[in-house]
Amino acid sequence: MSKKVVVSQCEKDTFELGKKLGENCKPGDIILLNGDLGVGKTVFTKGFGKGLGIDEPICSPTFTIMQIYESGRLPLYHFDVYRIADVCEMDEIGYEDYFFGNGVCLIEWAGLISEIIPDEHISVTIEKDLEKGFDYRSITIEE
Repeated sequence: MSKKVVVSQCEKDTFELGKKLGENCKPGDIILLNGDLGVGKTVFTKGFGKGLGIDEPICSPTFTIMQIYESGRLPLYHFDVYRIADVCEMDEIGYEDYFFGNGVCLIEWAGLISEIIPDEHISVTIEKDLEKGFDYRSITIEE
């Protein structure tokens, strides 16, 4: 397992890191995006989508659970499972078709469905440290 920590000093840094990861993704990759509310998960995801070549607006699927973007070089299946009460709800949306398909899955709040997350995934954790500044983020990437 490799681990890399990147410091972001502004939204642009977070966006660019997401973009770089998106540019390097391949079919079947699963990215777990962790972090508290307001740390920049949506900014990271917008960059990630840009790295996949997606030009349409990307927003958090908090109320829809999943948003599909197919205009890039690979489909992006963006999950926000914050509102999942039971992992069985993932069966209802046919998660396996997406997890094991030809696109890339980006899953926010993946800890809530940890029992169905494949062993091979990339974990991205974004953390604030207000003592280092309002815009400071520590972003840990583990493969």
